Amino acid sequence: MARILVIEDEANLRHSIRQTLKRAGHEIVEADSVPAAQSAMRTAAFDLILTDVHLGAGDGLEFLREVRTDGFDGVVVVMTAYGSIESAVQAVRDGADDYLQKPLSMEELQLQVGLWLNRRRQVTRLRLYERMERSREGDQEILGSSPAWTRTLGIAEKLAAIPLTAGADRDSAGLPAILLLGETGVGKGVLAKYIHDCAVKASRGPGGGDVPPMVHVNCSALPATLVEGELFGHEKGAFTDAREAKAGLFEMADGGTIFLDEVSEMPLELQAKLLLAVEQGVFRRVGGTRERRVTLRVIAASNQDLARRAQDGAFRRDLFYRLSTFTLDIPPLRERGEDAIVLAGALAERFAKRYGRPALRLGASAEDAIRRHAWPGNVRELVNAVQRAAMLAPSDEITSADLALAGAPSARSLIGANGTHPAPGALRFDFENGPHTAEDVEKELMRQALRFTRGNVSRAAKLIGMQRSSFRYRIDRYRLESFVREIAQR
Repeated sequence: MARILVIEDEANLRHSIRQTLKRAGHEIVEADSVPAAQSAMRTAAFDLILTDVHLGAGDGLEFLREVRTDGFDGVVVVMTAYGSIESAVQAVRDGADDYLQKPLSMEELQLQVGLWLNRRRQVTRLRLYERMERSREGDQEILGSSPAWTRTLGIAEKLAAIPLTAGADRDSAGLPAILLLGETGVGKGVLAKYIHDCAVKASRGPGGGDVPPMVHVNCSALPATLVEGELFGHEKGAFTDAREAKAGLFEMADGGTIFLDEVSEMPLELQAKLLLAVEQGVFRRVGGTRERRVTLRVIAASNQDLARRAQDGAFRRDLFYRLSTFTLDIPPLRERGEDAIVLAGALAERFAKRYGRPALRLGASAEDAIRRHAWPGNVRELVNAVQRAAMLAPSDEITSADLALAGAPSARSLIGANGTHPAPGALRFDFENGPHTAEDVEKELMRQALRFTRGNVSRAAKLIGMQRSSFRYRIDRYRLESFVREIAQR
């Protein structure tokens, strides 16, 4: 029914909890310390965490704060000794959903676990319903229920719920920045808009009022000679054609959100001024002497490894650290299970209405083609494929031929014909869509090993002749955490 992590250093009690919850049909993973629990969290996804407050190796409250900071949105319940009510209250403040006092009643524990899990299912359904309602208003790209995508949206919603003014003072532009990372086409712009829209909904009262602005800045599309003026504005006479003063994009976003897309392309010589604007909300227009101040939410995005670029000197380290206060790694579409089918169905409805066609549906061959395709262009590629099919499909059922995906590499060509392990010669790359490096080969080899072992990191490392510690380092380096969690949950 559910996967539960039990963290308790007393072996007899841990055994009793395991037996009680296993009889109720749950899958139990045990840990006797915080390090063991951290290791378990890296290799599997959990619905509920049951942890003692006082552990021999580590602090249960610190672990609670850590998992909440990392975005765990499942149920967390702490166990505390009789008379330690202060610890229980502090745990709830730190993000625990409930607490139990020792000595535990196993009958009560079984009953409470059922109630907690039912409450979580209700919250999950409510969030999914809200997202479906939003998708009817044109935001189909946010749909999906895979663990990786649900976790990403859950963190985004928590960040959006914090009022903009909570971080604003005379030394701050507003809330800490949010950095969205992911491959081209995964939906970084869509997620940025989702965060902004959720923040608007949370901040506007029943009386409504003016809608805070969202300003989208494509840093890679701005000519290097015009970037400063576009971002920060200019005063009259600042340069030859400056016949009048002009506000920049930061001023236009005051009170709302500025989205710095492809921020890695920002010229290095302007990054110091950008840092000041992001950190303190302070800047000067080109040709101006007066400081201007704004209060806004900064969301940045990149499809590159910004940490490495900062290490190599291609991006300011201080700006990277400021932008990455909250970092969301958006999973590629190929790691989101059946989300591609859900998205394609919703997009077919949208495009049918747009082009005045009767309702369109996905045929069995189209669904099979979507499952097999590797989606190198991610959600953007899916949108284009469904739009093309909606325009040209001869009937109201979209087929694999209408999607025209045959020319792109398929998931089967990468993971093997049986879908579980690589077939001989199956490690292939499509060089027509861009270059590939030795790191791409290593990353794909790791993916295949993890698929074969269903997320068992130790076995996967052994399969490719690598030390577990080196394998774990590369999981962090290539941002494969969400992939490992999803594979382990299948």
